[in-house]
Amino acid sequence: MFEVPVYDVAGKQLGKEQVDPAWFGGFVRKMLLHDAALIYQGNQRAGTAKVKERGEVAGSKKKPWKQKHTGRARVGTKRSPIWRHGGIVFGPHPRDFSRALPKQMKRAALDSALLSKFKDGEAALIEGLKLEKPKTATVAGALSAIGIKESVLIGTEKADPAGRNVWLSARNIPHVHTLPVTDFNALDILKYRRLLLTREAFNALVKPRKEGAAAAPAAPKARAVPKAAPAPKAPAKKETK
Repeated sequence: MFEVPVYDVAGKQLGKEQVDPAWFGGFVRKMLLHDAALIYQGNQRAGTAKVKERGEVAGSKKKPWKQKHTGRARVGTKRSPIWRHGGIVFGPHPRDFSRALPKQMKRAALDSALLSKFKDGEAALIEGLKLEKPKTATVAGALSAIGIKESVLIGTEKADPAGRNVWLSARNIPHVHTLPVTDFNALDILKYRRLLLTREAFNALVKPRKEGAAAAPAAPKARAVPKAAPAPKAPAKKETK
């Protein structure tokens, strides 16, 4: 079990919450996290980079001078890649970098990212972060009181008016980002050093995972492997006189 500290807005520690690794898959799947991060980053690429090859640049196809008897290097066209303003060789062209990630892998990658934060002690809970109107000083003061100086992702329960007020209050603070837990993905969790969850957001994350772990069927017992029959002994050789 991992312990996650709980703070109030003033930075006072109110207690600790217990997190069972079984709720988040039991262990951190590092290779899956690596693959998921690459796929998420690839899906964010526009893929619109484009250069002109020698057949696309402006210029005549006429031979600038005759092949021999000029003392100059032979050349066929001013569009040659070795000339200034010529075509580009092996340059980028528009392509699609997006790849699909199955739902089960997305869920497993998110669980591994969350579990890594709980395991490394980089996650914390905050109680009472409810703002009637946006106020940056309140969120900045709470982060300073808790002792969070690194980049941090603040998780709210959902994108309701209360969550929007937290987002509006934190968006001007450097290296601070706010998301509802329904929009979490593995890359967002790994991108920020710390994870700060409201009590409601923590419950929204843990409750379905705890129920799923409790409803999961027990692993079947391994079958007893029958012992192999002993090999027959070779007949004894008769002695010759």
